[in-house]
Amino acid sequence: MRHLVAGMSPHVGVRKGTTGFARGAPSFEGDETVMKNFKEILIKLKFLSNPEAVAGMARFGINTKKAYGVSIPDLRKMAKETGKNHLLAQKLWNSGIHEARILAGMIDLPERVTEKQMEHWVKDFDSWDVCDQVCSNLFDKTKFAYRKAIEWSKINEEFIKRAGFVLMAVLAVHDKKARDTEFTKFLPIIKRESSDDRNFVKKAVDWALRQIGKRNSNLNRMAIQTAKEIQRLDSKAATWVASDALRELTSEAVRKKLDRK
Repeated sequence: MRHLVAGMSPHVGVRKGTTGFARGAPSFEGDETVMKNFKEILIKLKFLSNPEAVAGMARFGINTKKAYGVSIPDLRKMAKETGKNHLLAQKLWNSGIHEARILAGMIDLPERVTEKQMEHWVKDFDSWDVCDQVCSNLFDKTKFAYRKAIEWSKINEEFIKRAGFVLMAVLAVHDKKARDTEFTKFLPIIKRESSDDRNFVKKAVDWALRQIGKRNSNLNRMAIQTAKEIQRLDSKAATWVASDALRELTSEAVRKKLDRK
């Protein structure tokens, strides 16, 4: 996936006064307040529901069993209005509603996320967009991110494995202060798993390789070398990963961008 996207609906208008959130302010975590906000969010999600968007999500391979078709821009707006709230995020996640889970990842506090919570949530991943949104909005900002990227890459379950490689990709983009060594240790893992022919896994493997290779010139050289090694593997999935990664990593656009750094 070239971009972090989920929910295919256009912007939907919202009536004023449909929620009682203090715009942008951290929410008080009293039980009654959390429950009140939780109920208001569910009402608003239903109000924003879009059956046409749900159909579009299904065409993109998204699990729509408990989805309303609310767009990511609308969810980001709701997250801003709601403010950060760890306990509310837990309730939203436990609702099992597709958009509520994406919203949970947007409003939770990374410093309050435990390893146990990450393991619980990752086992609930049932769609690539929930996986990508939670990893890029929350999990990559926790102190467990690098370790979980490696651990989850070894697990066979499709969306857990995808989460490992999504973390590698988004860490390469978001963690500006990390040393190259944090990413070079991902390259052998990317090579090891490049033969996985499941669509949501191989695309995440490719994504991780490309993002690491676009971080700087040194990692670009190492990522290209890894892609060439992957290219020699006897696997259609590996061949696809290598070809797609090399196409971007050796492109003039990437070269120019890296030269400017």
